[in-house]
This record gives sequence, structure tokens and C-alpha cells, in this order.
Amino acid sequence: MKEGTITSLRDGYGFIKVEGWEKDLFFHANELVDVQFESLREGDRLSFEVGEGPKGKNAKNVKKI
Repeated sequence: MKEGTITSLRDGYGFIKVEGWEKDLFFHANELVDVQFESLREGDRLSFEVGEGPKGKNAKNVKKI
């Protein structure tokens, strides 16, 4: 599992900053585990697995740390 910090949140999705990566990683609310999207805030730490979507890499099985 990787870890990162939420950099932005929108309507049902957001982006995670991962140390050492150039681009932020996309995540969708459908991939959250044991947490509601509405309870997330920018700066929260997350753990996740990296998956491949139609537009590139994205976060899967996202959990709040």
C-alpha cells in the first residue's frame, strides 16, 4: 500500500500527492473503504493501491489513515 496527502476535492473525486511523484493521483469516491467522501478534507493522509484506469493511473481501495 502507498500513502499520500489529499491536495484537492471536487464533486465525488479528488487528487492525492504522493511523495516523489510528479503528478497527483486521481481517486473516486467509489474507491473509498470505511470512510465517507463528505468527511474527507484537504491535507488528510490516505493509504491506497495503485490501479490503471482509462485515463491512466488512479487510486484503488482508498483508506483514511
